[in-house]
Amino acid sequence: MKNKLNLRGKLQTFSGAMMVPVILLVIVGFYVGIGSAFTNYIIPKGNIIYTIFDMFSGIGFMIMRYLPLWFAVGIAFTLSKKEKGWGALAGLFLLFAFNKCISVYAGSMGWDETTTTVDNLLALGYTQTAALNFNSMWASVAGIFTFDMGIFSGLICGLVAAWANNKWNEKELPMMFSFFSGTKFVILMLSLISVPMAIIAYYVWPVVADGLHFLTNFITSSGLTGTFVFGTLDKLLLPFGIHHLIAFPIEYTRVGGTMTIDGTLFEGVKNIIVGQSGSADATGYIVRNFTSGRVLFQLAGLPAVGCAIYATARKENKKKVLSIVLPAVVTMMMVGISEPIEYTFLFVAPVLYFAVYAPICGLTYVLTEITQVSINGNALLFMIPNLLQPQKVHAMSLLYLLPLTFAVYFFLFRFLIVKFNLKTPGREAAEQEIKFMSKKEYNEIKNTNKAVEDKEPNDSKSLPERIVDAFGGAQNIVEVSCCATRLRVTVKDQESVADDKTWKNDLEALGVVKNNKYYQIIYGTHVTTLTTKVKDVLEKN
Repeated sequence: MKNKLNLRGKLQTFSGAMMVPVILLVIVGFYVGIGSAFTNYIIPKGNIIYTIFDMFSGIGFMIMRYLPLWFAVGIAFTLSKKEKGWGALAGLFLLFAFNKCISVYAGSMGWDETTTTVDNLLALGYTQTAALNFNSMWASVAGIFTFDMGIFSGLICGLVAAWANNKWNEKELPMMFSFFSGTKFVILMLSLISVPMAIIAYYVWPVVADGLHFLTNFITSSGLTGTFVFGTLDKLLLPFGIHHLIAFPIEYTRVGGTMTIDGTLFEGVKNIIVGQSGSADATGYIVRNFTSGRVLFQLAGLPAVGCAIYATARKENKKKVLSIVLPAVVTMMMVGISEPIEYTFLFVAPVLYFAVYAPICGLTYVLTEITQVSINGNALLFMIPNLLQPQKVHAMSLLYLLPLTFAVYFFLFRFLIVKFNLKTPGREAAEQEIKFMSKKEYNEIKNTNKAVEDKEPNDSKSLPERIVDAFGGAQNIVEVSCCATRLRVTVKDQESVADDKTWKNDLEALGVVKNNKYYQIIYGTHVTTLTTKVKDVLEKN
């Protein structure tokens, strides 16, 4: 049992690390969507305004072109416990060394840019299908001929580099070789490790590629059943902090499909949408994108749950409930942060969350696919590019699906709250146990670039200092990181950590997810700033 808990904790950590480089893809969506709209349809070529918007589009496509690099650096940086800068450098170094070694080894076997062409493979006796499949496995990564592993090469190199950095960053050598001690020893070891890694990859990757191809075919051929399962699992795994492991491959790797747009190959449904957004010839976005269902529950379903919570609150508490529900709903609709309402319902009725809420969310994915919704983004802020390229949006069915979704969620959750007497905010005279964040905190989430102003309690300690104390002090903290909304901490002794009530009532947390010594404290989108301040406190101790 303990091994299973440790594995799940490590999966949670890895899941959070993956979201660090994914932040860049938010920039991609904006820059490509808005920049391409102006350069393709609005501003004529040849003036400075066109050039400026073309630069922004170029930045977006540059990020897409070097995705393995961002993942190698981002994951190595995030998972390194010490010397994070060296960890990031190690990830970058290993990625290039790994690909170069694959290139050299493949060359020794007779494969290079000329011998892997379809025409040459046909001349060697390959069938048309076999030639196309073999040719598709190769690409040029930053000028190096190697396997086209997409972001998988970045994931592998980031993980290995972080492991090596954590293992050897304090390595001491005899005086004669002391120059290569510590972090330099990490780079030295990675140069040696890259050789067997490349040889293993040469024989293993073709098998993995075939497996990914099979998985892609399964997903694309599974129809609405697959869509429902994906949407349901996305919510079922949310409390465990590993929901990204389901969504990530479909959204950002070839598991979600591939499409060549204007001569460039895009892998994963979100990357394909970015490519379609930047193409002047594209007439719409892919329908089976495994994300459009979020439009329904983020813009209608969960706001309806908020309204149900308000409607079932005691009369004397309605004003207070409105002050916390309204900012939560606005924030969710604007930027897609749905956890405040979701976790409130999860904490008061976990069975209903898993048995009712998650399957209903899965159905929203099915509804948008059935009605052929084709749209870029699922929260209002990220839908802005649609306003500049409305001809690519096909979503008239949302005009009736949104009010229908609102009605179903509202009446269902209002019934459930009353029927099972769920203690949602405002249902009890004294509101201590269950709450959303304060209005002030949600206003900070709406302005995500605004720094978090720590509250000063009676003992004059700041929120980051109190968080460290709640984890049993600096000496009990092994590792601190974060994802988009959660503070992720690994501790030595979980018995020294404060209970859930303390986190929610005294430390401004939305909720707590714990797995043995691995903790996730949900704070919302300002968690990045808060994490930095927690690390500052740890450095002083």
